[in-house]
Amino acid sequence: MIRTFCLLLTMTLFIGACSTSPTGRHQLMLVSPSQAIQASAKAYPEKLKEYAAKGKLNDKPVMLARVKRITGRLIAQAIRMYPESRNWEWEVVLIDDPDVVNAWCMAGGKMAIYSGLIEKLKPTDDELAQVMAHEISHALANHVAEQMSVSLASQLGLAVLSATALHDNRYRSAALTGAALAATLAIELPYSRAAEAEADRVGIEIAARAGYNPHAAVSLWKKMGQVNKKSPPELLNTHPSAGTRQHTLAELAPKMMKYYHPHEVHPVYPLN
Repeated sequence: MIRTFCLLLTMTLFIGACSTSPTGRHQLMLVSPSQAIQASAKAYPEKLKEYAAKGKLNDKPVMLARVKRITGRLIAQAIRMYPESRNWEWEVVLIDDPDVVNAWCMAGGKMAIYSGLIEKLKPTDDELAQVMAHEISHALANHVAEQMSVSLASQLGLAVLSATALHDNRYRSAALTGAALAATLAIELPYSRAAEAEADRVGIEIAARAGYNPHAAVSLWKKMGQVNKKSPPELLNTHPSAGTRQHTLAELAPKMMKYYHPHEVHPVYPLN
């Protein structure tokens, strides 16, 4: 009887904490988007502190200017498509680490890109836009909040929690102690395949609307596959393989061409 009650309670809690992503996918949301944004705002400077102390933060002005110009155009379109992000404190930094081929975006638009991605991939502006649009899409789709929610659900053991306790704001605040750390882990741990595919879909449209060629998403992942030749097989990885992403994006690119108007003047969000 107790086991049955716990099972029913768990199902009720999950249903009550569900949300819908931009593509219609159901998401577990024990951590609200606003909580994830608050946690990310605390985590962001902490994560960058070590690089700043070593003088490796924003120390390549030409490269940084390029990143900001491209990202600013993407943010302008992201705000048009998702007006709730207008009040975010958008920010992007360049981390000087030639060995890291990566970029990320926390909840609320706190972004970073590593110099290694630019130096190793040598992306065109169109390809670099695909990278940043993909990361922006993770934030727009509340993937950080979702990642934190999954972690929280695992820690709390939903089957033994009372519905009252879970929905009590005081309890939830206590459970989110160390949320800044959770926000950091949310971008360091791999997203699910569903979340990655979703960010690809949303990102390629944002980039197209900002005047960047959708077909660059395919060439980007071709380069990514060449750099990451030693990555594990797709079945052993939560991420879709570079080949799978190339195939999926190759199918999406022609559909995105209707949004691609490279000769228009595209607005740029001002980034300090």
